[in-house]
Amino acid sequence: MLAVADLHFEKGSSFAARGMLLPPYDTAATLAALGRAVARYRPQLVIALGDSFHDTGGPARLGADDRAALRDLQRGRDWIWVAGNHDPDPAKDIGGVFARSVALGPLTFRHEPTCGAADGEIAGHLHPSACVSQRGRAVTRKCFAADDRRMIMPAFGAYTGGLNIRDRAFLKVFGALAFTAHLIGERRLYAFAAARCLG
Repeated sequence: MLAVADLHFEKGSSFAARGMLLPPYDTAATLAALGRAVARYRPQLVIALGDSFHDTGGPARLGADDRAALRDLQRGRDWIWVAGNHDPDPAKDIGGVFARSVALGPLTFRHEPTCGAADGEIAGHLHPSACVSQRGRAVTRKCFAADDRRMIMPAFGAYTGGLNIRDRAFLKVFGALAFTAHLIGERRLYAFAAARCLG
């Protein structure tokens, strides 16, 4: 199984429609990165944890090449789109099945993390990132925010930013800074206690 969060396909075209011109390559770049992950791990199931499209019009704006690339990624595997706050309703003609959340054994996959105890929850939505000081300089990276009971996944999309894990939104979920930030490096993850990370 491969789970990804916050792909935000067609964010560039959404911004362009509102007069904020961004290069229109975010969907292709995100699909290429997703393709590399699928090729590496060869999952039988892919779960996209919501906000897969930046808005409800995103699926209709998906270009022919990007639509074909998505079809190729889905071929021969199950694909579940979890509803997000940006894309709450099922989209037409993008393959896969749609769900509000997915329960697999002891794990529950959803878009928005719940506040308070939620054993086995894997969610997205908050786009966690962490800043640490290494050798006298600050380094900021997307990260997984996790304790021994739950995890919030980083945003996967090319145009997605990050919310610092010291933000109170993470305190609402975890209750305290007693969780770990697993920063994404070039070849591996680097674990830091959230309390050691910079605000």
